[in-house]
Parts: sequence; structure tokens; C-alpha cells
Amino acid sequence: MDKFLIRGGVPLRGKVEISGAKNSALPCLAATLLTAETVTLHNVPYVKDLITQRRLLEDLGATVLTPELRTHKVNAANVDIFEAPYELVKTMRASVLALGPLLARFGRAKVSLPGGCAIGTRPIDLHLKAFEQLGAHVSLESGDVVATAPQGRLKGAVIDFEKVTVTGTENVMMAASLAEGRTVVKNAAREPEIEDLADLLNKMGARIRGAGTSELEIDGVEALNGAEHTIIADRIETGTFIVAAAITDGELEIRGCRPDHLVAVINKLSEAGVEIEEINPTTLRVRRSRTGLRAVNVTTEPHPDFPTDMQAQFMALMTQAAGESEIVETIFENRFMHASELIRMGADIAISGHTAVVHGPTKLMGAKILASDLRASASLVLVALCAEGETLIDRVYHIDRGYETIVRKLSSLGADITRITGSSAEAEAA
Repeated sequence: MDKFLIRGGVPLRGKVEISGAKNSALPCLAATLLTAETVTLHNVPYVKDLITQRRLLEDLGATVLTPELRTHKVNAANVDIFEAPYELVKTMRASVLALGPLLARFGRAKVSLPGGCAIGTRPIDLHLKAFEQLGAHVSLESGDVVATAPQGRLKGAVIDFEKVTVTGTENVMMAASLAEGRTVVKNAAREPEIEDLADLLNKMGARIRGAGTSELEIDGVEALNGAEHTIIADRIETGTFIVAAAITDGELEIRGCRPDHLVAVINKLSEAGVEIEEINPTTLRVRRSRTGLRAVNVTTEPHPDFPTDMQAQFMALMTQAAGESEIVETIFENRFMHASELIRMGADIAISGHTAVVHGPTKLMGAKILASDLRASASLVLVALCAEGETLIDRVYHIDRGYETIVRKLSSLGADITRITGSSAEAEAA
């Protein structure tokens, strides 16, 4: 099992290019199942979750070609299997996004209940209830979701999500694109990734209005066509590198990003003493304020508010901020698993239910630590970069799921980081 060995205390300096958004590329790849024509996607990040999604498409019978780095040409004309097996789904929760497209185009689908990060329960009951409202028959059989459209085609409906769900909104949006009649989705997720998927679907001939707002209108069409689309920049990777510049007291130029997708994060980090200058619409210059970092409070909420996927990174930064900060997690009930590892390195953090209280700044010391999920991995890398001495991070396969070439990118900025692979990692940890 691979590990990261990081020797901290080096300010990061230089320029870094942001990759395509994993959380946009995943549903966009799933959307290729909606048509028999070729869909070309650019700026697809080379991360494990996308490799898994590609394998899933190929297992279903689709042809996936990568003529250029980060470009995928997908043709699902010959899909003849309608099941996403447990072996793939257990490693990546987003595999459930195959359910909507398969059900809409073929009238049937079977998908194992999803796996992914261990950050608490993330039930898909909202997806299943919505599919039933669209006319599908849905059942659970031996750990699999089995869905069929009795008349072979879904029917438009009014769907009012009782809780905001990003993947639920995406799944319904794809399914409703081929449904008969109009579908209205209320309390829809508003994330930039939702808008990006809607942009792709509309290029394919779908009729979707309201993406980026809390209410969508989708007029179903008989069939969708091929299209060409470029995936948006990853806003969470952008936020992570903003924190990396600040926590190491360095200075970074972050290129190829979308600051307009990260307004709540930029505002909160600016309040905490991070200087963030927008050079142009896709470039930021970031450094710590001369007056230092200040403790501020944050509460995670659905977009456009502060994202849960930046909570762990923000906690890492607050360990170096002067004062007491309160971090409230409202999205997932088990997303403070990184806090115990930060405490082992010297952080002063107290957890009570959904609230973490961080006192800073504290001197962090390198240690052997364990990653528990994707964003927790990022927070551990961040504290290791500013800690004194060596930090050995185990289970870095989590970070490989969502951060493209993270070692290469950090090394290019001056970080002392090494990937230890296989038996070498085991020997190092012994």
C-alpha cells in the first residue's frame, strides 16, 4: 500500500495548473450512456475514480478511446449489459450515476449499492424515490438496486427533493432527459458541476432549463445525439492549493481555475488572512497576509455556501491561525475523522457532535498518520507540509481518487514529498 513521506517546513512557491473537476467528469461520463452516438470529453482528470468510471462504461459494452491525454471519446452504441457490478461500485459511490442513464435509455438497470469514502451514510433513497415518481419500478435485491420502466420509457413528473442531493439531482436530470413529457425538479442542487452536466446534456439535444438554481425544468426528448464538451476546472483542488500556499507561508499562482465557482471559500479564506488576488478570470495569486492567519468560524452548507469538501482543508489551516475557530459540519455526520490525526501531530482540536473547535496556532510535529477519506487525505498533506520533521501518510489511495498527479504538482512548487510504493512502504512503516 502506497504512502507519502513529507518533510515539512518548506514554503510553496511557483505556478500550478488546476485539473478538470472529478465531480463533473464522473456524471458527464455517465451521461455518454444516454446516446448511441460518440461523445467527446476534454479535460478529464487522470485520477482513480475516473479510471473506475471508464472501466464501468467498458464493462457495459461502451467503447472508450483516449486519443489525447485527458480526452475521452465514448461510444455507447453497443451497450448490451445493464448492470454495474459490486466489484467496481464498492470503490466509488459515483457508479450509481449509471442508474439514471441506463434506466432512461434501455428501460432497465441494475446497480450495486455504492461504496466510496467512509464519511458517513450517504443513502441513495432520494434517487430511488425520484425514479419511482418518474414511473419506474424499483426494488432492492441482495444488495443491488433493480429498476425497470414498465412501459419501456420513463414519464415526466414533479420531483421535490426533501434534502439537497448532488448525485440525486444529476441522476434525475439524466433520466428525465429521455422521459416522456416535462419533469420539474424542486430543491435541486446548485453546484457548478450540475451546470456543467446540464451544459453537456443540452449540447446532446436535451432541453434543460434552470441549472444552477433550485428548480429545474426538463422537457424529455426521443433521443440524444453526440457532442463535444470540456470539463470545468476542479474548484476543490483550487481551494486546496489556496490553503497550501497559506499554510506553508508561501506564494502560488494558481492557473486554469474558476474563482467564480469558489466565492464562499475565497471569501472565508480572505477573512482568515489569506490574500487572494484575481489576476484574470482563470488565475489567482495567493499568499498569507503579513499580519498572519486569523481564526474564523465556518459552517458547511450546500452550494453556493461553504462546501463540505473544503472542511478538512480549512481545519488544517485553522491549526495555524491565531485564536479559536468553530467548524460546523452539516452535510455528513462522520466527516471529522481527520481531526484525530491532526491532534496526533500537535493540533488543539475538540470535537462535540457536528462541531469542531480549533485553537491555534499550534506547533505541528511530523508523525505516522492514516488517511480515512479523500478530503481528509488532502488535509493531512497540508499539515505535513507545514509540520516540523517527517510525516508518513498511509492509505494515500484515497487522495489518488481525486487529486491528479498531486506529488508531481507539489514537488514542482518546492515541497519535499515522496511516494513510497508497495513493499518499500511496508518496510518504511515497520
